Amino acid sequence: MKSFFLTFTFSISLMSSFAQELSNDFKEIESKVIEWRRYFHQNPELSNREFNTAKKIAKHLKSLGIKTQENVAKTGVVGILEGSKPGKVVALRADIDALPVIERNDLPFKSTVKSTYLGKEVGVMHACGHDTHTAILMGVAEILSKHKDQIKGTVKFIFQPAEEGAPEGEEGGAELMVKEGVLKNPNVDAIFGLHIASGFDVGTISYKSGGIMAASQTFKINVKGKQSHGSRPWASIDPIMISAKIIDGLQTIISREVDLTNEGAVITVGKIDSGVRSNIIPESAEMIGTIRTLDYGMQEQINDRMKEMVPAIAKSYRAEASIEIEKGYPITFNDIDLTKQVLPTLQKVAGTKNVHEIKAITGAEDFSFFQKEVPGFYFFLGGKTVGNTNPYPHHTPDFIIDESGMLLGVKTMTQLTFDFLNN
Repeated sequence: MKSFFLTFTFSISLMSSFAQELSNDFKEIESKVIEWRRYFHQNPELSNREFNTAKKIAKHLKSLGIKTQENVAKTGVVGILEGSKPGKVVALRADIDALPVIERNDLPFKSTVKSTYLGKEVGVMHACGHDTHTAILMGVAEILSKHKDQIKGTVKFIFQPAEEGAPEGEEGGAELMVKEGVLKNPNVDAIFGLHIASGFDVGTISYKSGGIMAASQTFKINVKGKQSHGSRPWASIDPIMISAKIIDGLQTIISREVDLTNEGAVITVGKIDSGVRSNIIPESAEMIGTIRTLDYGMQEQINDRMKEMVPAIAKSYRAEASIEIEKGYPITFNDIDLTKQVLPTLQKVAGTKNVHEIKAITGAEDFSFFQKEVPGFYFFLGGKTVGNTNPYPHHTPDFIIDESGMLLGVKTMTQLTFDFLNN
């Protein structure tokens, strides 16, 4: 009995010692994570063009002795860290691309980068927080590599390009990474990802079991009418007027046909292009937009009705119309069992009162392609200064996050890794 108590006491002592080491590591890593984030923020790169970003990531991983693969899915970087004992394989993912947005903030590390997007000169900005995701995962890699003797299994660090979508005519993002086998050799058992959120308070974690973010599809509608002088509309078949009727009709699919008590759904027309001057009724019009769904049955219903409705409305006004719907991103679906398994870890790291279950969000994430292959868990990390009642949304020129929230991301991803592999 005495031997048992001595062994038990020794084990507790080891656990306490390791916890203290981790605590010290977290304190030391925070300034590095902030420095990395500011570098990436000041030097953003668009999707599939993250060349310098990838170089900096790869250099860091190699300096830690982590086996590093470059040029994965064009500009992605993958690191593989083997623990001291065999076991499961966990993947940790960060997206690394920026957006074609001109930054309006007055930060000392503000982006002034210019690039070309769809043939136009644009500003480039990390207007969605991917700079923080990259820096956080670099910090996690440094801490885990330092304690690989405490890891039972293998960690894959996936730095993914083109989450915002590959340039027209190119493949990219998580879908291409999966296609190239990033979840194989060794085979991943589970994958974790996070997204910093400008609308959630620093120090908090938000999650949802099941579908947390919507499937995203894009659509294009072409309307063909008959051109005429603007003073003689009766001689025309007006594609602009018909487009307005189509847009109105599409909204009735959401308001009158799908059961919104099941899940939310959205149809948005984001762009309409038609005409050249005030006194010409044009011959054609083009619309593009997005469909967001949280249920695949509802997605199929909406797609079918759009394909029926668009040509029918056009025909009723003597015009022709066609519609193309792209498959887009799947639903970001948190595995039910994995969510139950990791919830105690979230509560342990952030504190139970700071972990919130939320309703689904109609934004989309290509992390969902990973989750279609292996169980995955995706959560939101608070990035809003406590007390800020008017935070700027993601994808806007004024988007900003509170850097003090990033350390919780490092702690959470680190502890998720240890707990998943070792328990």
